[in-house]
Amino acid sequence: MAAFNARFNLKELMICAAAHQLEDNKIAVIGVGMPLAAAMLAQRTLAPNLVIMFEAGSSAPVLEKLPLSVGGSYTMTHAIMHSSMFEIMDAAQRGIVDYTFLGGAQIDMYGNINSTMIGEDYLHPKVRLPGSGGANDLGSLCWRTIYVMRKQSLRTFVKKLDFLTTPGYLTGPGAREAAGLPAGSGPYRVITQLGVYGFEETSKRMQLLAVHPGVAVEQVQAESEFEILLAPEVGTSLPPTAVEQALLHEIDPMGMAVGR
Repeated sequence: MAAFNARFNLKELMICAAAHQLEDNKIAVIGVGMPLAAAMLAQRTLAPNLVIMFEAGSSAPVLEKLPLSVGGSYTMTHAIMHSSMFEIMDAAQRGIVDYTFLGGAQIDMYGNINSTMIGEDYLHPKVRLPGSGGANDLGSLCWRTIYVMRKQSLRTFVKKLDFLTTPGYLTGPGAREAAGLPAGSGPYRVITQLGVYGFEETSKRMQLLAVHPGVAVEQVQAESEFEILLAPEVGTSLPPTAVEQALLHEIDPMGMAVGR
């Protein structure tokens, strides 16, 4: 039986929850930070044959420490290929990328994401955000998109996005396919400081799968503008094991993603 550590921080919990969503013998395009820490943890535990690709062009490196950027030198160590963004996006378009991780400032009930601007006027926004980068390409073409939203609140879980940067299930069942995106692709999981969410198969709406330890279901709904569906059995996220926690601090000794 796994030994769970009673002393862990929220970032460790969220990273472990993200790592548990990944499968062995799959391909994932990952950015830096918490998603990459999760993928590296998965490689060291339940998914040793997970292939990691980076938007800047590196494929299947041996990741010893958490890279600072998608083009950092650590992303190239013993990689089987280091090419360019073109080849990585081409791989997604050809349908060989199983997972990608994304984030954003806003998400709606169908998993659509805003990472462009906050406000009503595009030319004069309240807040100008980084924009899409490769998020639209990856969220449109990879089979399963996992969102890591560090702060769930009424400002981030919204009924209507201020700007649609990356499509999820758009307006609901069939809308994604009608827009020309691959059938069977789309949002898969959402991980926040409160819990883990999926998307209900028929309606394509966000659905609570598990709350984190100490979080009540009522708290989850209170921090969302839209109604969150409940899975038939809402579980509780597993806390990090002592082994997972030790691996995370080996992966990220400076605490860039894991914290201290």
